[in-house]
Order: sequence, then structure tokens, then C-alpha cells
Amino acid sequence: MMDELTLIQRIAVWILPVIFAITVHEVAHGWVAKKFGDNTASNLGRLTLNPIKHIDLVGTIIIPALLLISFTGYIFGWAKPVPVIPQNFKRPRQTMAIVALAGPISNLLMAVAWAIIMRLGTMVFNSSETIALPLIYSGVAGISINLVLALINLIPIPPLDGGRIIAGVLPEKLAFYYNYLERFGFIILLALLLTGGLNFLLATPMFILQQWFFALGGL
Repeated sequence: MMDELTLIQRIAVWILPVIFAITVHEVAHGWVAKKFGDNTASNLGRLTLNPIKHIDLVGTIIIPALLLISFTGYIFGWAKPVPVIPQNFKRPRQTMAIVALAGPISNLLMAVAWAIIMRLGTMVFNSSETIALPLIYSGVAGISINLVLALINLIPIPPLDGGRIIAGVLPEKLAFYYNYLERFGFIILLALLLTGGLNFLLATPMFILQQWFFALGGL
């Protein structure tokens, strides 16, 4: 369905879902961190849904735009990381794992919200295509970008959320050595994207989850 749109239409449909998916993901980290005693993000004004506070020129705009127009099959990005100081937690490593998990969970909840929007579109399709189609297309985009962000961030490579989660459950000594991977994390992710490894890892879970959420949306 999305392939039928022109490039300008694709950008118009995807821009809000992408920005909100990335923004809410970061806010979720900061919000959970605050619940566990770290007010850093709150004090810096980062617990806001105003995307201007979170936009990273490369991660929020350039990378998603390039992926969108190049039809790579995956659109993802990142915002400026919300600052979290683990030393403010009573159990730093374990709590950081919970803070990390908050990001993917927020994306799954947003996918549900976009499925509801899609459902509204399918409900009014027969009476008004003009209203229905933007809701359906936006729902498809919103579900897709949020599922991609959730799945990519759960890959167990530091500094992705999956890496933080693994580091939080490993014994302390193993976690120390495991975190050395962080300096190579972006390179590994880029290599996976360029070699097709990312598609190999995510294609099946992405397909299954899309079917579930599209069914929820009435598609």
C-alpha cells in the first residue's frame, strides 16, 4: 500500500510517525529514570514531547529521509539521547536495564495507538475515502516505524537498549567486558544494515508483529 504513494506523499505520511516514535522513545527513558530517582532529564527540560528538544540532525532527519527515499526496507533513526546518570539509582546496572527497556515498550504502545487510528480509517472508508486514507496510511507508517525501532533497539549490542538490558542482567565482571562493545556498536549496526544481516534478524519478527498490529487496525 505504501509503495503506491509518490515520494512527496511518502514523506508527508511518514514524517510525524517517525518524529513522534523517536521522541517518545527518548522521553520514556527519561520518565522511567525519574521514577527511580534520577532527575537529570527532567532538570534539563528533556521530559517533553516537543520534538525540537530531541531532534538530532543526522539521526532524526537525514538518516530516516535517506532510508525512506532509498527503499531499503527499513526506516529508523534516533534522537539526542536523554541524559541518565546511573549513579543516582540505588541499583545502577539493574535499573539501567529497566530504563533501557522503557524505550522499546513505548514504541509498542505507540504501535497500538497507530493501530487504533488505522481502525478508525477502515471504519469510515466506505463513507469517506478522503478521511479514511490518510488515517490508514498514517497507521501503517506509525505501526511500521515503531515496530522497527522496538526491534532494532532490542538487538543486544551496546549502546542499543538491548545491550543495556543484557549488561544489567549479566554478572558485574562480564557486564564490564561486554560494555566494551559500545565503541563499535554503530559500526556493527551499519554493517548489519549494509550486508542484509539486519533484514535476516528482523524480517520474521517484523512480519509477524505487523500482521498482528495490522489486524488490530482492521487491515
